[in-house]
Amino acid sequence: MNLPETFAARVAEASRPQVGMWVCSGSPIMAEIAAGSGLDWVLIDAEHSPNGLESILGQLYAMSAYPVAPVVRPPIGDVVVIKQYLDLGVQNLLVPMVDSAEQAAELVRAVRYPGGGVRGVGASLARSSRWNRVDDYLQNASTTISLTVQIESATAVAVAAEIAAVDGVDALFVGPADLAASMGVLGQQSHPDVVAAVLSSIEAGRAAGKPVGVNAFVPEDAERYLAAGASFVAVGADVAILARASEALADRFIRADAPGSDTPAGPDSPRTSY
Repeated sequence: MNLPETFAARVAEASRPQVGMWVCSGSPIMAEIAAGSGLDWVLIDAEHSPNGLESILGQLYAMSAYPVAPVVRPPIGDVVVIKQYLDLGVQNLLVPMVDSAEQAAELVRAVRYPGGGVRGVGASLARSSRWNRVDDYLQNASTTISLTVQIESATAVAVAAEIAAVDGVDALFVGPADLAASMGVLGQQSHPDVVAAVLSSIEAGRAAGKPVGVNAFVPEDAERYLAAGASFVAVGADVAILARASEALADRFIRADAPGSDTPAGPDSPRTSY
């Protein structure tokens, strides 16, 4: 039995940048809808979302029928958490808040078995090896896993080239939201200084021969970073898409100034503006 190819392998083989989205709802139905959309990759988030081992597993099952790369973000780059995720069958990790090459090197050790790492050995009991149905899983496990680390602070941007140069780090992923916060412009992901830092990180990763991705829910930002050489982008999230689309429906059909509306029009009306 063979496992699917990693996200890193897909990025390397692709003739164009890979476009994906986040699934933050914890719902396997939403994950399956996203997986069947035609996008290249879908990220299950457990850092800022209500996801535990059981819900992650359910979403992996839901996506497994589709030709999409599932990526999972743990809440922290902890060796025990990573061990559990890998045994669960997560092949593609995106680890948040990596600020140094030393931290990146420890993450590489966390995803590898002894001889090159510290991952605990329990694959015969786990989905990672399909319960010992993958031939020579222990010997070849590192080839079935991809590790992407997040550049999310001014500190990380300053050493992005060093982080990218770590053997075993497959890709960088820049998070402009936390990056903006660390630069003193909270909530301003499109601030010129933040954009410059993202572009600097893309350049550093590419110089080290590593692909760089960016979180960019504003289409103009995504296009800017793709033009600058980003190899993959995340352009939306299930919860955000549903929130904005449902608001648009309410605005269209229950406008405060519409005839028959029970909501009085006026400056305090919740549906007069956003």
